[in-house]
Amino acid sequence: MLNISGLDEGIVLDHIQAGMSTKIFKHLGLEKLDCQVAMIRNVKSNKMGKKDIIKIEGGLDQVDLDVLGYLDHNITINIIRGGVIVEKKALKLPSRLTNVLVCKNPRCVTTVERNLKQVFTLANPETQTYRCIYCEETVGKKL
Repeated sequence: MLNISGLDEGIVLDHIQAGMSTKIFKHLGLEKLDCQVAMIRNVKSNKMGKKDIIKIEGGLDQVDLDVLGYLDHNITINIIRGGVIVEKKALKLPSRLTNVLVCKNPRCVTTVERNLKQVFTLANPETQTYRCIYCEETVGKKL
């Protein structure tokens, strides 16, 4: 059995859909962090069959919860202090995303004004569709 040591202080992203940890690692920019990060793939799970786990040394401020909620709002965040889980957080689909999605409409003002933030609001939670606040172009979940 593989043994990955526990964290004294940090967060554990649990219940990640098997195979999604690499995508989450990339979109959260975890390679840029100056701390220990462990990505464990295809862990046996009674609830999910298989799952991925990411352990990050340090505080929750190192992770963009909006990006994480957009990628997979079923992930559980375990906060570790003194080597023990002190809090569990559930994610939800964010109602607003800034600089996560890019508007594909060539007539959108964000195409011309490069310094403008890409802002989208949740248009339909069931289909996980977001709408550009400038031109109302819709974007489905395709990360």
